[in-house]
Amino acid sequence: MRRLLIWAPLVLFALVFALVASGLLKPGDRTVHSAMVGKSLPELALPPLLPDRPGIATGELKGKPRLLNVFASWCIPCIAEAPQLTKLKQAGVEIDAIAVRDTPEAVQAFLARHGDPYARIGDDKASRAQLALGSAGVPETFVIDAAGRIAYQHIGEIREEDVLKLLGELEKAK
Repeated sequence: MRRLLIWAPLVLFALVFALVASGLLKPGDRTVHSAMVGKSLPELALPPLLPDRPGIATGELKGKPRLLNVFASWCIPCIAEAPQLTKLKQAGVEIDAIAVRDTPEAVQAFLARHGDPYARIGDDKASRAQLALGSAGVPETFVIDAAGRIAYQHIGEIREEDVLKLLGELEKAK
């Protein structure tokens, strides 16, 4: 019996090593799956952040597919995705936005510096709308179908290689 106990630490080490090695060789799925995809937009009634365009209301986000972008002027990845949002707007995509914990002055400066693709910008001072959408951070972009349902969620900044994917998702959302 004592001879078996001598080997126990080595067996335990081998088991832990095998477990760690299997995790390194075949990592689990790290994709974040949104529980809101396929569901109707939550009830949103955000006041306008800027005086020259309307805020966000759920009823106004129906009728045709569109993007709903959650962003902030203080967000570095939001700067990186600005050129892609401009490309999407030039392709005829209607883009609405929710500005999270921001000020009108900062958003105005951000749009002047990096481009302004938004038709509407709602003011989400306390991040309530962001959380209701199932968004964990900025930037995030949602494809909203013609019926006002969330058809797709893109987490993180939109990169050049994501533009075609979003255009495809918008086409499917018609």
